[in-house]
Amino acid sequence: MGRKIKFCLVYRDMWQSSGKYQPRVDQLKEIAPVIVKMGCFDRVETNGGAFEQVNLLYGENPNHAVREWTRPLREAGIQTQMLERALNGLRMYPVPADVRRLMFKVKKAQGVDVVRSFCGLNDYRNLELSIKYANEFGLISQAALSITHSPVHTLEHYMEIVDKYVEYGAKEIGLKDMAGIGRPKTLGRLVKAIKEKYPHIVIQYHGHTGPGLSMASVLEVCENGADIIDVAMEPLSWGMVHPDVIAVQAMLRDAGFEVKDIDMTAYMEARALTQKFMDDFLGYFIEPKNKICTSLLLGCGLPGGMMGSMMADLKGLKDAINMALRQNHQKELSEDELLVKLFDEVQYVWPRVGTPGLVTPFSQYVKNIALMNILAEAQGKPRYSNMDDKMWDMILGRCGRLPGPLAPEILELAKEKGFEFFDGVPQDNYPDELPKYRAMMEEKGWDCGPDDEELFELAMHERQYIDYKEGRAKKNFEMALAQAKEKSNVREVVKIVKLPEVVKQEVIDKVLAKEPDAKMIVAPVSGQMIWELAVEEQSMAKPLGTAYKENDIVCFIQAYYGQEEVRAPYAGKLIEVLVKQGEKVQKGDVIAFIK
Repeated sequence: MGRKIKFCLVYRDMWQSSGKYQPRVDQLKEIAPVIVKMGCFDRVETNGGAFEQVNLLYGENPNHAVREWTRPLREAGIQTQMLERALNGLRMYPVPADVRRLMFKVKKAQGVDVVRSFCGLNDYRNLELSIKYANEFGLISQAALSITHSPVHTLEHYMEIVDKYVEYGAKEIGLKDMAGIGRPKTLGRLVKAIKEKYPHIVIQYHGHTGPGLSMASVLEVCENGADIIDVAMEPLSWGMVHPDVIAVQAMLRDAGFEVKDIDMTAYMEARALTQKFMDDFLGYFIEPKNKICTSLLLGCGLPGGMMGSMMADLKGLKDAINMALRQNHQKELSEDELLVKLFDEVQYVWPRVGTPGLVTPFSQYVKNIALMNILAEAQGKPRYSNMDDKMWDMILGRCGRLPGPLAPEILELAKEKGFEFFDGVPQDNYPDELPKYRAMMEEKGWDCGPDDEELFELAMHERQYIDYKEGRAKKNFEMALAQAKEKSNVREVVKIVKLPEVVKQEVIDKVLAKEPDAKMIVAPVSGQMIWELAVEEQSMAKPLGTAYKENDIVCFIQAYYGQEEVRAPYAGKLIEVLVKQGEKVQKGDVIAFIK
C-alpha cells in the first residue's frame, strides 16, 4: 500500500452547512459510539463555529454538550477537533484577548484535542494569539488558510502566510476550502509547496462539495502530500456539505493510498440516526437547496455553509425588492432570477471591497452588501447606500488587512463619510473584558463553573447566555420549532404496505372492508411517480396536521433508508399505496388510503 491518509468526520459542519441548528447533546451521545464503531475516523470535528450558540438557543448548556460529546470519542482514541475564527473566536465580531485565551483553556479541559483557527482575510496577525494559546494549553494548533480563487490569492500569497504560521509555532496547516471553489491543480501545487518547505507539518484538507470540484481536489491534495481529509456521511454528505467517506475511501484506495476500512453496518446505523435527528426536529430548519450542488457558486465564490441563511435573506427581501420594482414600473423577479442576480452582484462587489476570503463573517458581509445593492437599485438609489458598521469595519481594516485593493468608488465613499482606515493589529482595538464578566456573574449569583467555563460562555455569547440562564432561550426555540412545523413541507414517514400491479376495484373493496374508516386519496394531476409525484401547483401541499380531502396531494415515493417508502404530509395513518413506482398516474387514479 502507499502513503497513509486519515479521515476526519466533520459532523459539526455537516449540520452547520445544512441547517440553522445542530443535534442536541442527547442525540450526540447516542451517535458517538456508532461513529467509533465505524472504525474509519482518526478525527471528528465535534464543536466550534456556531455549536455553542446553537446549544444556548435550545436553552441547553453548551459546556455540558462538548464534554459529553467528546468523551466517548477520545476514550476510543479518536482525536476531537474544533473550529474557531481567530480574532472573532466563536462569534461574528471581535473578541478580547483574555476571552480568547480562556477559550483555549476551557476547550482543552472539555476534551478538545485539535483547534483549527482561521481568518477569512488570511491576516496572519489575527492567528498569532490563537497559535500561542493553543500551544500554551497543550492543544494541537492547526492554522488554516481560507481558500478561494481570485487574482490576489496566489501561491506566493498563501506561502507568505504559511511562513508566518510556522514561525508562530503552528503544528498543522489546514486548507479551508469553505466554498469548494479552490481549483484542484492549484490546491495540489499549494500542498506540494508546503510539504517541500515544511515536511514535518501535517496538512488537512477541508473542501465543500457545492460547486462540484471536491473529489478532484481531494485526489490532487493527497497526491501532493496532504495527510488528513475532511469527509461527511449520508444523509448530509454532498450538496453544500462534503464528499462522502465511502466515495473518498474508494477513490483513494484505487489511487494506491492506505485508508482504513469502513464498518458498513455501523455506517448504516449512523446514517439512520442522523436521519432520525432530522425527522425529530432538525429537518424543519434545513434549506432543501442545500442538498443540491450548483456550479453557479464558482462565479460568486460563496460558501455552501451560508446557503441556508442566504436563501432566508432572499425570501425575506424578495417582497421588498419586488414592491420597489413595481413602484418603478419594472419587471418583478422570481426567486431564481433574484438568486442569479445576487450571485452576479456578489461577483461584482467582491473584488471592489478588497477580495476578502468568503468565509464567516466576511462572506456574510459581502453577500449583504450585494443584497442591499439589489434593493437599492430597485429603489432607484446608488450602490453601497445601505452598508452597516460591520461591513465598514471590514473595509476600513478594523478586522485585519484585506488581501486585495479597494476600488476607487469605495475609497471615495469612505472619504465622503469621514471614515479613517486602520492598519494596526486588530486585537489592539479590543481591550480585556473578563473582570467585567466576573463581576456580572457575581452580581447575578451565577457560578463560573469548572475551569471558568460558564464565565467563558457569558463573555463569548453574552446575550444568548443570559437568555439561556433566564429561561427565555428555551421558550423562544420551542416557539420557533412550532412555527417551523406549521410551515414546513417535511413529511411524516410511513412504510409502503404492498403495491399491487394494477389498481382494481376488488383491491379497493378489500381495503375498505379491512379499514372501513379509510378514505381514498386520488392523484390531482397527470404525472409519473418516479421519486416524487409531479405536480403543477406545489402550493396545494398543506401543513402537517391539516385535514386532507379528495384530490389533495398526499404523498411521494422515494428511496429512504435504502427502502422504498412513502412520505405523507398529513397527520394520519397510511393504509395502502396503490400506485407503483414509475407507473403513470392519471387524473382520478387512486394514490393511497388514509385513516
